[in-house]
Amino acid sequence: MTNAREDFTLDAELEETDDWDAVELVDAGGDDPEEAADEPTVGAMELAERHALRRVAGLSTELEDISEVEYRQLRLERVVLVGVWTDGSVEDAENSLAELKLLAETAGSEVLEAIYQRRQSPDPATYVGRGKVDAIREIVQATGADTVVCDGELAPSQLRNLEDRLKVKVVDRTALILDIFAQHAKSGEAQAQTELAQLQYMKQRLRGWGGNLSRQAGGRVAAGAGIGGRGPGETKIETDRRRINTKIAKLNRDLREMKKTRDAKRSLRQARHIPAVAIAGYTNAGKSSLLNRLTDAGVLVEDALFATLDPTTRRTTTADGRVYTMSDTVGFVRHLPHQLVEAFRSTLEEVADADLILHVVDGSHPDPEGQLSAVREVFAEIGAGDVPEIVVINKVDAADPLVVARLQREEPHSVVVSARTGAGVREALAYVEGELPRPGVEFKALLPYERGDLLNKLHQHGEIDLLEHTADGTLLAGRANEDLAGELAAYAV
Repeated sequence: MTNAREDFTLDAELEETDDWDAVELVDAGGDDPEEAADEPTVGAMELAERHALRRVAGLSTELEDISEVEYRQLRLERVVLVGVWTDGSVEDAENSLAELKLLAETAGSEVLEAIYQRRQSPDPATYVGRGKVDAIREIVQATGADTVVCDGELAPSQLRNLEDRLKVKVVDRTALILDIFAQHAKSGEAQAQTELAQLQYMKQRLRGWGGNLSRQAGGRVAAGAGIGGRGPGETKIETDRRRINTKIAKLNRDLREMKKTRDAKRSLRQARHIPAVAIAGYTNAGKSSLLNRLTDAGVLVEDALFATLDPTTRRTTTADGRVYTMSDTVGFVRHLPHQLVEAFRSTLEEVADADLILHVVDGSHPDPEGQLSAVREVFAEIGAGDVPEIVVINKVDAADPLVVARLQREEPHSVVVSARTGAGVREALAYVEGELPRPGVEFKALLPYERGDLLNKLHQHGEIDLLEHTADGTLLAGRANEDLAGELAAYAV
């Protein structure tokens, strides 16, 4: 029989391994393509490490004939999913719960049951009807679940009422997504953004057990708050709220400093007139895989929701030598929590400031049109609604051809690819290069041979229609941006 000391030691060891998600995305490494082909990319190594450590969660240790204090069960959190179907079809309600199941599993849970109720609107007191709460309690007791996850954002009163009646932890969709972000945040900026969103969510849901959060200081209280500390004072809940506000203010200051660095890099790209392409779309639609196919970025790819939280930008060139950047971004989801949109606003500006958006959609998903609509709602919220867009229908190798054909009819500016097999990637790349913004100033110049630096700039940032080597220099004609055209003005012919 395992004693309590051994069990607490085991818990401590497991807590030390809880940070297995805290890995950092970095560049794929060496410049030599042959060397890069022989060695695994950083993303591949991160993925292997993540999967290797994930097996620990599958351990099942059942201890018998011991007290409740000594009992330690090493298993996934067991949850019951609860939804309220207010509009749409039955298929829409089931798709929503299927997505909630994926979210719960990504957060590290084992889904036992998934139920939903047909109502005109969620119950203001308990989210589901009063009688349904009793039915859910019976399901929780019968399955041995320790958590109930609701497919919506619960008001503080709904959360409190459900926990009081179900006697287990209750989590809503927003808290679930915030938890996944907290697990997958790697960089300092992503961690700060996620913590800010969690604190904003928590601030509205402070509650106490009994009256402990409404108790005021007085008499012989701890921490030396006796004389001078009595009287009205702060309640415990007010103290907690003040501390949260202080932490939120600090995180906002930190994020403003981080934003300066991001803005400086973006301004430099804009000053050099380097076009920017942003890969955006629904979570787990294959954005990182597509970036790897298009640029050999070597970033982490995983079949999990919100595996990428940190934007990854790669510099690449078109077939005719023009330089542009391509960025992977945070995935979106239906009813993306407003706190996350606000906290990640500086990161999402990569999409709003892009010259072209590659909107990736999972062609094998049961409701790809719903994914497109949900992502475009976020585009409108962050000011990216007017950015030119190419819809990339991904996972065509697993999709129904009829669904793919339907999407192509509905989305005229679309391409069909499979980031896994590489099918259609070359055509997609050619489409992207054709849609990139083109220089607007026409020029014709005779460039001396000693100005090879200017010729190199033209290859990278302009378009050359005519290039002829003569005895006096290089005769050029084409289009360039205003700054570059100004440098060429001295050699105009």
